[in-house]
Amino acid sequence: MNELSSALSRALSPYYTEMSIMLMATILVVYGDIINGHVKRILAPYHFTIRISLFVVLCAFGYGALTLYGAPFLKHVIAYLPWQYQGAGFVASFMLIGFLAERRRYI
Repeated sequence: MNELSSALSRALSPYYTEMSIMLMATILVVYGDIINGHVKRILAPYHFTIRISLFVVLCAFGYGALTLYGAPFLKHVIAYLPWQYQGAGFVASFMLIGFLAERRRYI
């Protein structure tokens, strides 16, 4: 089992940066509607043009910043695992997000 996990980590290790970006993007897809709902409630009393402007800023810069700075954070968190389990950690993270998406009726 240890050999399989090590082989998985060895095969995936060149792609950890891309996988952390994919993981962050997947999290934002699954939970973005919750963020948008909170922002919608906060912006409801404001004028139409202010709501549109702040929504564009949230989408362009907010989600962009979350992806830009959240992906290295996720990679850093996975790096706390022993090397032979890092590949399995990424796979398990994607499986967990898939499970959570299923529970939210996204699949």
